[in-house]
Amino acid sequence: MADPFKVPDSPRKKAQTYFTQSEQRDRQMRQEIEKERAASAAKTARLRALRLAKEAADKEAAAKLSAEKAELKGPGAQGGKRTPLKG
Repeated sequence: MADPFKVPDSPRKKAQTYFTQSEQRDRQMRQEIEKERAASAAKTARLRALRLAKEAADKEAAAKLSAEKAELKGPGAQGGKRTPLKG
């Protein structure tokens, strides 16, 4: 004869299975989020490096251009002192 006070194990097994599956889904979602964050961080780092390289190249080109302009104007055209007119 079965014990009438014994609780059947079936609801407990169902609940445990549900929570185990839920934990697995949560773990998978956290892993996916971490992958996406890592990919985003790598993309950001790559774009930042490209931007800094472009800014450095632009700065170098601007310096070269200003040096060429100064060379074309001649040595006296770079803000020398003016001599007062006698008269």
